[in-house]
Amino acid sequence: MSEERRKRQQERLETTAKAEPSPASRKRKIWLAIVLIVVAGYAAWWYHHEHRYDEFAKCMAAKQVKMYGAYWCPHCAEQKEKLGAAYRFVYVECSEPNSRVQTAECSAKGVKTYPTWQMPDGKLTSLVFSVEELSDRTGCSLP
Repeated sequence: MSEERRKRQQERLETTAKAEPSPASRKRKIWLAIVLIVVAGYAAWWYHHEHRYDEFAKCMAAKQVKMYGAYWCPHCAEQKEKLGAAYRFVYVECSEPNSRVQTAECSAKGVKTYPTWQMPDGKLTSLVFSVEELSDRTGCSLP
């Protein structure tokens, strides 16, 4: 009887050992969870940061506000940075790919320098604006 009891006790110990993760395995899982939380938090922050002006830019687009620019223009890059990913709602590329030749749309509008903004009243203004200035000029509210 004691031999049989010892076998059952050994089986229980083996079952328990299989069910409980090792301390190293537990640490790996904790570190993995921490890394996933940090990555997810950063992704959420980045998305919010890049898209916080989307509704603002959509409002400007609805009022026919446009930003005429060129891919090679440093001031246009500065303006795009201020708007984040939302610039895509109002941006019109004026330079032909791989050249400094102006597109027909921008030539027809009379765009001479970059960035040039077309405001709701139709006037063209060449300047890098802060988002607050754009809000004041367009009547679109900031988030």
